[in-house]
Amino acid sequence: MNKITLENIEIEIVKKNIKNLNLSVNPPYGDVRLSVPNKMNDEAVKCFAISKLDWIKKQREKFKVQEKCNIEYKSGELHCLFGKKYELKVVENNGRQFAELNGEHIVLYVRKDSSLEKKEKIIQEFYREKLKSVVPEYIEKWENIIGVNIESWAVKIMKTRWGTCNTRNRKIWINLELAKKSKDCLEYIIVHELTHLLERYHNKIFYNYMDEFLPHWKNLKMELNGMS
Repeated sequence: MNKITLENIEIEIVKKNIKNLNLSVNPPYGDVRLSVPNKMNDEAVKCFAISKLDWIKKQREKFKVQEKCNIEYKSGELHCLFGKKYELKVVENNGRQFAELNGEHIVLYVRKDSSLEKKEKIIQEFYREKLKSVVPEYIEKWENIIGVNIESWAVKIMKTRWGTCNTRNRKIWINLELAKKSKDCLEYIIVHELTHLLERYHNKIFYNYMDEFLPHWKNLKMELNGMS
């Protein structure tokens, strides 16, 4: 058992040589990870997860509240692009609404009465374009190294994962939020998802591949989850 889903919440199950269970809800989207002793059976793992479901929900809700409260899309805010902070500059106009990188600023062109949701959508499209400009080079690089090929890839908003791989269709998805992280973190996720074409599950074989391809992947994972 590599994961379970309870009330639409996906919980990653990791069996380790440990004595006690370790349940964590991780930033930025409340990813849930449960480390359990190797000898613990699946039914006992599920029962424990169910008993902690209310706690998990409360922790995940905290991340949602923080995300909503911290961003207003006003001039002077700091927004990240590939790990670097840029000051947001909002310019009101009556023309095209878009965002662009200009020196040390991300400039957001909007109409005077634009809603918070509209501003957010424009910034998301800005991030999407930036990701699409760099992802292909990493995919090409690591397809050659790993020895696999994908049919397609795409960017989308994901609330619980940085990336995902459909091994049957040979398609990978990249989380839009990775545009805010360092390019090293983006590369790590691409390597991670491509490696699933060699091994579908998060098991010893998979992690041996990761150690071979990207020896410092654990540090990048910690950076992504805000633990570095």
